Amino acid sequence: QVYKGLDIITNKVSPQEQRLCRHHMISFVDPLVSNYTVVDFRDKAVPLISYIFARDKIPIVVGGTNYYIESLLWKVLINTKEKPSNAPRPDNDRKVELEQLDSAELHRRLSQVDPEMAAKLHPHDKRKVARSLQVFEETGIPHSEILHQQQEEEGGGPLGGPLKYPHSCILWLHADQAALDARLEKRVDDMVAAGLLEELRDFHRRYNQEKVAENRQDYQHGIFQSIGFKEFHEYLISEGNCSPKTSALLLEKGIQALKQVTKRYARRQNKWVRNRFLKRPGPNVPPVYGLEVSDLQRWEEDVLKPALEIVESFIQGREPSAEPLRMEQDEENKRSHRVCELCDRLIIGDREWAAHTRSKSHLHHLKKRRKLEASGHAGGTVGDSGDTETSDEGGSLPLP
Repeated sequence: QVYKGLDIITNKVSPQEQRLCRHHMISFVDPLVSNYTVVDFRDKAVPLISYIFARDKIPIVVGGTNYYIESLLWKVLINTKEKPSNAPRPDNDRKVELEQLDSAELHRRLSQVDPEMAAKLHPHDKRKVARSLQVFEETGIPHSEILHQQQEEEGGGPLGGPLKYPHSCILWLHADQAALDARLEKRVDDMVAAGLLEELRDFHRRYNQEKVAENRQDYQHGIFQSIGFKEFHEYLISEGNCSPKTSALLLEKGIQALKQVTKRYARRQNKWVRNRFLKRPGPNVPPVYGLEVSDLQRWEEDVLKPALEIVESFIQGREPSAEPLRMEQDEENKRSHRVCELCDRLIIGDREWAAHTRSKSHLHHLKKRRKLEASGHAGGTVGDSGDTETSDEGGSLPLP
């Protein structure tokens, strides 16, 4: 929502609603800027929060993108190159340049300068590997060392530095999955009725048509990574160059894809709240209050009145009557490293390892190994003592 344009696809608050209370951080970045980052967002938002506090007002940070909210709550980001606020931004930053390199080469470079961080990151996660390399190149300090420094500050913890605003709270609006899915599908239909296609056509014509013609469109950076744009890519580039029937099919394909990706994104948002806010290890975690929004007919009773009571209690320095959600204990190791020699793959995280061992690909390779072992037992290898020898070394078996 920081980018100008695509107001429908990004679900920006309407001008009428914006007039009810002052909004910030909306529609102020040129859509052609591709290197706007969460650090840029934080550096502009934090002074605004201070300005709101100075006027004896309460800043309300609205999600969305929970990673951006987290950057405001905790000291978790890293500044690299310091530059005056009025300095022009380069067309491409170093991270974007690094992402053009081969994954293996990127990871090899990181291993040389920051082996600890390289061990934590999957070699195929180019964006995170490139970011860690950028941090080292622009600060001269390994990324892992800077993270350790943050975590060791007073109030810091395993996921970063201390809480910036100790008297904050989180209001989590959540709904039954079936009710949420139906609401999201209806929202997409409402967006189409509100002029979504006209907005996308205009934006494509002004900003993306030339890039597509030169085969240099980029759906990984800037506003073009917004949900909804790439889902209609086929429809936009073929409109006027195919039959009406084909165009209608591509349009319906785009609408259904938008519904599916919107529902997946909502699930990821809820997962983030659970993993980063409810399971967050260490001190200084704001209380999280759950507000049930499945039944919109009960909005005032289930959402508005409880939310007002919670916020008023925090302003007055007293405990609200509502109980915060219990902080969940998470024993999962998200940074564990295991190499599956059968599949020749590196797996990071306990949950990912469990999922991999149940996958069709792994089970297929396991079945092949067992067949080889069985044939080895049947044929046998006669040693000097006359006993039959077999090998249990999975690594000695040929990989498919």
